Amino acid sequence: MDAVAKSIWPSDDHTETLLQSARDGDADAVNSLFERHRAPIRRLVELRLDRKVQRRVDVSDVVQDVMVEASNRLGKYLDDPAMAFHLWLRQIAWDRIIDTYRRHRVSAKRNMDREQAMSVPRGADHSTMELAAQLCDPAMTPAAAATHREIADQVESVIEQLADQDREIILMRHYEHLTNLEIAQVLGLSPPAASMRYLRAVRRLRELLDDLQIGPGHDESET
Repeated sequence: MDAVAKSIWPSDDHTETLLQSARDGDADAVNSLFERHRAPIRRLVELRLDRKVQRRVDVSDVVQDVMVEASNRLGKYLDDPAMAFHLWLRQIAWDRIIDTYRRHRVSAKRNMDREQAMSVPRGADHSTMELAAQLCDPAMTPAAAATHREIADQVESVIEQLADQDREIILMRHYEHLTNLEIAQVLGLSPPAASMRYLRAVRRLRELLDDLQIGPGHDESET
């Protein structure tokens, strides 16, 4: 379950070069830094902002708000970078996602502490398909694409049934494709603790899938 190769974020190598140039006062480097991360920020907003809210707000406006806030706070970050730039930018985006969700929430009657800004992508999202394939019978052939899609739909539904912590770490790992170390930094955990939380979430996800009789070892002929 390697998240590195699939990360929605650009590599750190060039980012570090741009950050150093930005510290030296290079305005072009600052512009390049933000433009390099605009598409990943948009992808994050599309992935994590509730779908009902996305019908009411323009994702581009949310992305622009993130960029403006990050630009205003960049000087402070450059003076004291407590985490990788993309994780810092992600936190600003996440705060904006939460704020947008709260301002456009569908029902004011629900308890805000339980409302989720995060959403599980629907449709033929490759992240869901890959996660479904990992959770189900590894002997299943590519010819069983229809079955994969059916299982993927179930996986999406089951993820939404997970407890908050379990759902969040599954989404960070399999939809944002953050590494275990990055997740640990975001959550303020040690890497071993983040790994244990992820394994617990996967175990719970498997249990819920088994309850639906679509987990590993299920024989469709028995249905």
